[in-house]
Parts: sequence; structure tokens; C-alpha cells
Amino acid sequence: MHLSADSDISKWELLSSKYLYRHKYLTVRSDHVRLPNKFEIEDFFVIENPDWVNVVAITEDGLLVMERQYRHGLDIIEYEICAGMIDKGEMPIEAAQRELLEETGYSGGQWIGYGKSSPNPSSMSNINYSFLAKGARLTSKQRLEQTENIEVLLMSIDEVKQLMLQDEITEGIMLAPLWRYIVENELMNK
Repeated sequence: MHLSADSDISKWELLSSKYLYRHKYLTVRSDHVRLPNKFEIEDFFVIENPDWVNVVAITEDGLLVMERQYRHGLDIIEYEICAGMIDKGEMPIEAAQRELLEETGYSGGQWIGYGKSSPNPSSMSNINYSFLAKGARLTSKQRLEQTENIEVLLMSIDEVKQLMLQDEITEGIMLAPLWRYIVENELMNK
């Protein structure tokens, strides 16, 4: 990698900060910042969310454990992988295992850290941790929260790939680990 000698990429200076809204699931902050070129932004909005997890779960038969549920923000019914919020004091792997069991009834298998991503690093402060669960099996009924209505589907890698290519799966932080799994699977089967 080659960096130019005149590069002026550096952190912004935080001059002041105020919270506009605070909630367990969402906090909005307004920062007054000075950029390296001395330009100031008086209201740069930052959304503070808890960190998240998601899981690419593969059954012992090689099927992907997928979900289908309504998403109010876009007013659509969406195909997804298991995902959720990390509770206070919880490690990302613990949250991923808990979420998979609660949302789908699947657990066990070999768990592998599968990268981390930022939903939007320009204005959101949280990280999403992805995991691959190989050999997951159905061990219980779903334990859904009152706000959840999730259909669990077992799909082949080709079916999931088709959904992705047809824009039936749109959430970026879910697409990243799914594409990684598909590419790795295709490379191993060459």
C-alpha cells in the first residue's frame, strides 16, 4: 500500500458534544467537530447503538438456517440470518449462541468468529460481530420475544445465493458473512 506524502487524513477534533435522545436501544448525539482542514461542523449527528451479532448457521446436513420476518423500517418481509443485540456484560459469542437458540431453536456445533463489520462508521458507533456455526441442530422450540414473529427456514446454499442475487436479502451486515460463506464454500468445492 502506498500513502501519499501529503496525506492529511487524521482524526477530527471534538469541541463539544450533547445528547439529544437517550434510550436503551438508541442514543442520538450531536458533536461539534473541527476537521484537519480547520472546517467546523456544529451538528454532526452520531447514533449510539449497542453492538450486534449475527450467525451463519449450517445444519449437520449442510443447510443454512434462515429466517423470514417483517421489518417495519422498510415495510417489507425480509429473508435474514439470525441476529440480535449484545446484552450488557455479554460476550459476542454468548450473544450469538443465545440469539440462535431463542430465534430458531438451533444450537451446538462448531462456532467460529466470522469477522466484524460496522453498520455505518460515519455516523453509527456500534460493531456487528459475525459467527459461523457449523453442525447446528434443532434442540428446542423458539423462545421469541413478544415483538418477534420469525419463520425459520432451512435452505440450500444455492437457494440462499439466489435470494441474494435477486435482492431478496438486503441487510448489508448480513450479506457480508453470507457472501463470505458462499465464496469459501465455492473455493473449497473447486
